Amino acid sequence: MANGLRPSLLHLNRKLRRELAPLGITGGQAALLYSIRSHPGIGVRELAELEGVSTPAMSAYVDRLQAAGLVGRRRSERDRRRVELEVTEDGLRTLRSARSRRTAWLAERLRRLEPEELERVEAALPAFRKLLEVGA
Repeated sequence: MANGLRPSLLHLNRKLRRELAPLGITGGQAALLYSIRSHPGIGVRELAELEGVSTPAMSAYVDRLQAAGLVGRRRSERDRRRVELEVTEDGLRTLRSARSRRTAWLAERLRRLEPEELERVEAALPAFRKLLEVGA
């Protein structure tokens, strides 16, 4: 089953990432924007740990997002030595567009399925969520 599921999921992921090209961002950048939005005030070091990359690499990724106007850096009000990340208004618009484009792409493909196939896909959703649980 894993040998059949893996290529299908990879292909689906690739197709969904292509929906981001008109927005001028990559799938990785969209994921970072989502992580920053989901963790208000996160720092570069914490974001690097969360994403499993080195701090210097994450700093470079964040620099590119900042240059594109999608992310901002600000001094923490609690600890002036700390720099926190925030998604800008442009970044939030980009995230909304990314979600909308990906959802529309997927919905259009789901409409091609027969009712019985749709029921099977829906029935499999809890199992897919379980596969993706942290620590699973």
